[in-house]
Amino acid sequence: MQNKTGVSQYEKMTNTPIPRLILTLSVPSIISMLINNIYNLVDTAFVGRLGTSASGAVGIVFGFMAIIQAFGFMFGQGSGSILSRALGHQNKEAASVHASAGFFGAMLCGLLITGIGFLWLDDIVVLLGSTETIAPFAKTYISYILAAAPFMASSLTLNNILRYEGKAALGMVGLMTGAILNMIGDPILMFGLGMGIAGAGLSTAVSQIISWMILLFMFLSGKTESKLSLRKAVYAGPAVFGNIMATGFPSLLRQGLNSLNTVLLNSRCAVYGDAAVAGMSIVSRIIFFAFSVALGIGQGFQPVSAFNYGAGRYSRIRKGYRFTVLISEGIMVIGCTLLIVFSGNLIGLFRDDPEVIAVGTRALRLQAGANLFLPICMTTEMLFQSTGKRLSASFISALRNGLLFIPLLLILSQLRGLSGIQEAQPLSVLLSVPVIVPFVVNFFRKLPKEDSKETGAGK
Repeated sequence: MQNKTGVSQYEKMTNTPIPRLILTLSVPSIISMLINNIYNLVDTAFVGRLGTSASGAVGIVFGFMAIIQAFGFMFGQGSGSILSRALGHQNKEAASVHASAGFFGAMLCGLLITGIGFLWLDDIVVLLGSTETIAPFAKTYISYILAAAPFMASSLTLNNILRYEGKAALGMVGLMTGAILNMIGDPILMFGLGMGIAGAGLSTAVSQIISWMILLFMFLSGKTESKLSLRKAVYAGPAVFGNIMATGFPSLLRQGLNSLNTVLLNSRCAVYGDAAVAGMSIVSRIIFFAFSVALGIGQGFQPVSAFNYGAGRYSRIRKGYRFTVLISEGIMVIGCTLLIVFSGNLIGLFRDDPEVIAVGTRALRLQAGANLFLPICMTTEMLFQSTGKRLSASFISALRNGLLFIPLLLILSQLRGLSGIQEAQPLSVLLSVPVIVPFVVNFFRKLPKEDSKETGAGK
């Protein structure tokens, strides 16, 4: 039965027409992200009812959650990319070793974050960019996030492994359940039981643990190609963990820079008051929600790219890249146009404060316009990571969110004040595109023109 399942999955990944395969694999990721982002927006709206300082605290803690997510993505993308290529070679044992090492590595990192976080809680809240009025709310909220850190990190790892196996629908079940429970729990705990922002934190922690249990069940019940084993993880050896971390490093870099950027953004905005912090954090959530559909298409492309690279089906990688860029761009044109037209109304949904709306509206319009160029950046990074091109993937991860954004933010905030802060992110996107294009051209120039005859699998 396992062998038949393996062959069926192999043929699905190497023979299914590229548009249908990517869209099929994308739908669960898109639904998961939309539901999760709807939760984030609903959470922001609920917390906004507690005041501008509480709303700002969500943005503060969001930066810390990005650190937890960074390790989850590193182990998930690293082990997922490697195991998908192993499955392309039809090597299930290697896939199980890397899946096990990735999962337990993420759990361990989550435990370390929990311990360090509680030990230096007051200092961390300040470092994240809290003002004196935001800090009490942020400290309460982050305590619950710290408690759930091991589950949050390893849930992301499990979900990424499922995606790379070509079984994103199984990951969707776990993520959607957690997000829906979170949306139900927020109003009950925050207002029904009068817990305020503590209720939002508790709801997030409980839903993350339930999501983790569902995702783990998918592996323990035999629904996956790879199997989780503590023994395999313990005896995997430094080389396996090193390979996973090196392959997943672009994800760690990207998420880590996102966290650092959030901290820098909050600290720069804090000079202009809680309204600036709240406005920019609301914009970040709206932008990510709008981009989630295009990102879901990219996540559908990743397992296709990795699996077919391992199977030597290079023509399918070319077709997949072109299709992903074009369909993602079409989605972004529609989404960004809506954001530009209805920017003020959207900000007002989350915080009915004229200052917050003024700050958020301009920032949202600028970011929406620049994000029309994000699909090529996203797809190229996913291409390099899924095919094991670590240095190129790491450079592209660092380019937009680090090498360009950080200097732009520091310089423009000094030269143009709050306007410069609003302009830094859009400019970093626009300036990254002409740097990325030569990388793409070079990759496909070096990629073999002919499919490998060794695998002989399909057309």
